[in-house]
Amino acid sequence: MSSQFNHDDYIYFRIKKAEETLFDAEILAREGRWNSSMNRLYYACFYAVLALLSKHRILTRTHSGVKTQFGLKFILTGSIEKKWGAFYSDIFALRQKGDYADFIEFNERELLIMIPEAKEFIEIIKSHLQNPV
Repeated sequence: MSSQFNHDDYIYFRIKKAEETLFDAEILAREGRWNSSMNRLYYACFYAVLALLSKHRILTRTHSGVKTQFGLKFILTGSIEKKWGAFYSDIFALRQKGDYADFIEFNERELLIMIPEAKEFIEIIKSHLQNPV
């Protein structure tokens, strides 16, 4: 993070990036680009979680670290419902599969389920960003 930006700027940047990336996922889904849409859905959620972790000054270095810290600090504490921890773990695994496994093709049915869930997930994260630390 550049020193010309403050902590709140970084959090705002990450949430804006989450929202833009979610929009990109919807465009890709409309075009039938299922794997690319799933990738963008994951990244939209990832950026939102980065904003949340940053608000609480929780540093991570990897995607797995983000997932682990999100689970430890927000799911296991009951701050965020367990179902959202499972959702984030699932979308993390799906993105990994779609990006790195051969012959994996997501489909419309999967994306029609995941898009609204990702939207709700991001809204939940945003509501937690509005709460004082």
